[in-house]
Amino acid sequence: MPELTARRSEMEMYWQKLGCNFAQADRIFDECMKEAKVLLSKQGIMSYIENARFLGKMGRGPEPLLVYLEEAPGVAALLGEEALVDLREFAHYMSTHTNFKAMVPFLQSIGAVTRRLQSYELFKAYIEVIRDMLERTSGSVHGHHTTFPSPGLPDLLKQAPRLLTELSLDGFRNWVEYGIKYYTNHPGRQVDYFTLQSADAVAVMQRERHGTLMVDNERKLDAYLRGLWQESDYLVPYSLAFDELRKPMPYFDDLGIRLPDVYGDDRGVSGIDRYRAALAHMAAHKRWSQKMIVDNWSPFQRVAVETFEDSRVEYLALQRYPGLRRIFLALHPIPNEADLELQNTSLINLRLAMVSRAILDPDFQYENADIREFVGRFFAEMEKGESTSRDIASIALSFIARTRRQADASTNTYFDNTEVDYRDDNRHLWIYIEQGDDEETTFEHLDKKKKQQEELKGLPPRRYHEWDYSSQHYRPDWVSVYEGLYPRGNATLIDNLLAKHSQLAKRLKRMLDMLKPQDKVRIRYQEEGTELDLDVAIRSLIDYKGGASPDPRINMSHRTDGRDIAVTILLDLSQSLSEKAQGCNQTILELSQEAVSLLAWSIDQVGDPFAIAGFHSNTRHDVRFHHIKGFTEKWGDEPKSRLAAMEAGYSTRMGGAMRHAAHYLKAQKADKKLMLILTDGEPADIDVDDEQLLIQDAKQAVHELDRDGIYTYCINLDPKADEYVADIFGRQYTIIDHIDRLPERLPELFIALTK
Repeated sequence: MPELTARRSEMEMYWQKLGCNFAQADRIFDECMKEAKVLLSKQGIMSYIENARFLGKMGRGPEPLLVYLEEAPGVAALLGEEALVDLREFAHYMSTHTNFKAMVPFLQSIGAVTRRLQSYELFKAYIEVIRDMLERTSGSVHGHHTTFPSPGLPDLLKQAPRLLTELSLDGFRNWVEYGIKYYTNHPGRQVDYFTLQSADAVAVMQRERHGTLMVDNERKLDAYLRGLWQESDYLVPYSLAFDELRKPMPYFDDLGIRLPDVYGDDRGVSGIDRYRAALAHMAAHKRWSQKMIVDNWSPFQRVAVETFEDSRVEYLALQRYPGLRRIFLALHPIPNEADLELQNTSLINLRLAMVSRAILDPDFQYENADIREFVGRFFAEMEKGESTSRDIASIALSFIARTRRQADASTNTYFDNTEVDYRDDNRHLWIYIEQGDDEETTFEHLDKKKKQQEELKGLPPRRYHEWDYSSQHYRPDWVSVYEGLYPRGNATLIDNLLAKHSQLAKRLKRMLDMLKPQDKVRIRYQEEGTELDLDVAIRSLIDYKGGASPDPRINMSHRTDGRDIAVTILLDLSQSLSEKAQGCNQTILELSQEAVSLLAWSIDQVGDPFAIAGFHSNTRHDVRFHHIKGFTEKWGDEPKSRLAAMEAGYSTRMGGAMRHAAHYLKAQKADKKLMLILTDGEPADIDVDDEQLLIQDAKQAVHELDRDGIYTYCINLDPKADEYVADIFGRQYTIIDHIDRLPERLPELFIALTK
C-alpha cells in the first residue's frame, strides 16, 4: 500500500505540473506516463511534461496535447530526448501559421515517420521539408496573394509514412518539390497530388523510387557485421541531399557508423552489396589500422597515406574473405593512365588511384615505372606478414617524395575515375597533437621553409560540434577550424616593447620569484646529467681498477617538484582590435601585443610550459586558428616574430577556437591546465543572427573544458561585458576598464591565478 500511494502521489505531481483542464487528457494521462517513465530519463520526463503543458495552453483545443502525450515518448526514445523540444517548437510554429490545422496530422504521423527515418539528423531534415512546403504553398490563388492555408499539407502529412516506406528522404523531398512547383496555384489539383490520386503523383513517386534504403536492411547489415567481422555498432543514416556545400562520406567514430540512407544499384552491384562493401572496409580499418600523428604532414602526404592504408586493410580483408574482391573491383574506378601526360594539372589523385587499382586488381594493365615500383614495395611489405599502418605510411610518404611534380600545386585538379566511394573519410586514422614525447616535430621545423609553411596553410580543417541552445543539442561537425603558423614579422618589435616596460618587468620579477618552485629532487644513476655523482663515480673507478666492468651511470640531474602547470593563451584577433583604445593613442591590438609579450616573459621566468594562439572567423565554414608559440618552443625570436606580425580581422566564433586550443592543451602532461582567453567583445559571427547562439555555445565549451580538467579564465576588454561574460565564464573572468593598464594587469592576473 505505501508503494501504491507513492506512485499515485508521483502521478498527481506530474498532473499538477501539466496544469491541464481537459477531461480527455485526464483519461489517457496515466497510461502515457507509464510509457514515458520506461522510455525517458527523469530529465526527459520533465521536458516531456513542460512541452505538453505548453501545447495544452496554446488555445488550439485538446487534440494537439493528446497526440503529443501519446506519440512523443516513442519519438524521443528513438531519436533522443532533444527531439521533444523540436516537436513542441514546430507544432507551435504551425499553430501560429495559416496552416494551423495541419498541426494535428503532423503530430499524429510523426511516430511512424521517425520509425522510417531512424536518425535525429534526418528527422530535422524532414521538418525542414515540411516547413518549406508550408511556407511556399500558402497564400496565393492564380497569382493573387491571399491568406488561405495550403490545402495539400494535411494530406501530405498523412501520406508521409507511406511515402517514406517507398522513398529515401531525398526522393521524398523531390516528390514534394514537384507538387509545390506545379500545383501551388491549383488547390484542387494540389489535393489530388498529395493524396496520391493523380497520375503525376504516382509517376513521380515511381521515378524517385530507386535504391536500397538502409532502414529496410538494418537488421541484415547488423547481422553481416556480427557474423563476419564480430563487430556491432550503431548504424546511423545520413542523406546526401541536405548538405550542398560538402557531400558527406561514410565514416565511423565513438557514436556509430555513418552511412547514406539509400544506395542505388551501381556498376552491376546491388544497393545491399554496396552497403556490405562500405561496412567491410570500415570493419577492416577497425581491426587492423593504428592511429598516426599527422600534425606535420602536408595534404599530399596525408592523402597518400590514406590511399596506401585503405589498400592495406582491403588486402588483409581479402585474405580472409576472397569473395569481397568481386564487389571491390566492380566499385573501384579504373583510372586512365594516358591522362598522366596532361600538363598544368594536379595529378596526385590519378597516380594514387592507379596505385590503389593496381594493388586490388592483378589484371590491371599499366606502364608507369614509379607506380610499378611502389606497388611492388607494397606487396613486399605485406608478404612479411606483420605490416603496420606506420610501415605502409613510410612507403606512401616515399611515393609522394618520388612522384610529386610542380604542376601538382595547380588549382586545376584531376578527379576523373579517382573517387572510391565505398571507402570512408579516414578521420579515425589521425592524432592531432602539437608534439608528443616520442616525436621530433616542432613548429620550428614547420617554419623552416616557405614551401612547408604554405603546405601547412593548406591542411584540411578539423571540424567541431557547436551547441544549439534552442534545441538543446549539438550540431555535428558544424564548425570548420583551419590552423596554421602565423607569418613572421620583426622580433625586435617585441624586444622593444619589453624594454619599454623594463621597470614593470623588474617589479614583476620579484613577484615571479616567489612562484618558482624551490624543492629540488635529485635523479641519480644517469649516463648523461647536469653534474657528476661522486659516490657512483668513485665506485665505478674502483671497479675499473679492479678489472670489473664499471657502471657508466655516473651522472645525476635535478627535477623541480611543486609546480606543474601548462598554460594556453588564446587571443581574439577579430576586427574590433584595430580600434583605438579609449583614452589612449594606441589600438587595442597594440596594447594586447604589449600585454601578451609581458605575460609570455613572465611565464617563461617561472618555467611553465605555455602556448600562444590567436583566432578569428568568417562564418562557421572558416574559423582561423593561428599558432604563435607552441608548448615545445622556447620563448625566443621565432614566437616573438609571429607575435609582432599580429593583425586583426573578421569575427569572433569563440567556442570552436576554445575547443581546438583545448585539443592541444589536453595533450600536455601537467597536473593543472589553464586557458587564458583575451577578448574585447562577445562571441559573434556574420552568419549568426541570434546573439545568444554563440554566447551559449562558448558557455557549453567552458563546461566541456571543465570536464576535461582545463580551467578557463577570460580577460575581457569590453566595458559592456557585464551583460554576457558571466553567462559564459561564471566567476572566472576579469573586465579591464582601463585598457591602457592591460600590460600591467595581465601578468598580475596570471600570478594571482597560479600562485
